[in-house]
Amino acid sequence: MTYRGVQGWLPVGLRRYLLHFEAEIEREVAEFARVLPPGARVLDAGAGEARHAEYFSGDRYVAFDLAVGDAEWDYSKLDAVGDLAALPFRDGAFAAALNIVTLEHVAEPKQVLREIARVLSPGGRLLLIVPHEWEVHQSPHDYFRYTRHGVAYLANQAGLQVERCEAVGGYFRLMSRRWLNGLQFFPGLLFPLAAMLIAPLALVLPLFDGLDTRRDFTLGYVALLKK
Repeated sequence: MTYRGVQGWLPVGLRRYLLHFEAEIEREVAEFARVLPPGARVLDAGAGEARHAEYFSGDRYVAFDLAVGDAEWDYSKLDAVGDLAALPFRDGAFAAALNIVTLEHVAEPKQVLREIARVLSPGGRLLLIVPHEWEVHQSPHDYFRYTRHGVAYLANQAGLQVERCEAVGGYFRLMSRRWLNGLQFFPGLLFPLAAMLIAPLALVLPLFDGLDTRRDFTLGYVALLKK
């Protein structure tokens, strides 16, 4: 059994507890969608497999991506394929936009945020979620990691106001995730033994996350930006 394989059979509650970052992404996207007016035009900038489309069933959801991430992904649900740094939409075309763990995969993040800001209508909001401490993924299209200060700088450069920017978990959730990541180095018959040693620690560590009040150690940030 592999690290990726074990995620599939974890009970939902345990999966949300251990994979806190992914659970928070789903919660944030659901809440972002809930407060939109019916029929709002929404751009998912960097939609990938358009996994978040279900949250916007009552809106005019547009999935846009360059489609060069994971080779095994299914990009057939995209509405348009292209460069996030040169969006093919008119100014102010969207009431809201998403950019979910995608900004690390673009070579010119400042230009991408400027383009998203351009296609947002006045008062429009962008839900931006970025990694801070994460392994290299979707290689070679993996360029940056972000701090809260980096998010604020890029938002300001794009003419966007930061309404909030919050760390997703602190040091102990980060370490729990890192211990779980380590399971990928134990293939085959070594995996059960490694899991017995690592899993108890990974389960306990998040209980101490409240001790890290600064949240300078974190997997990533959720930011809500306004034009």
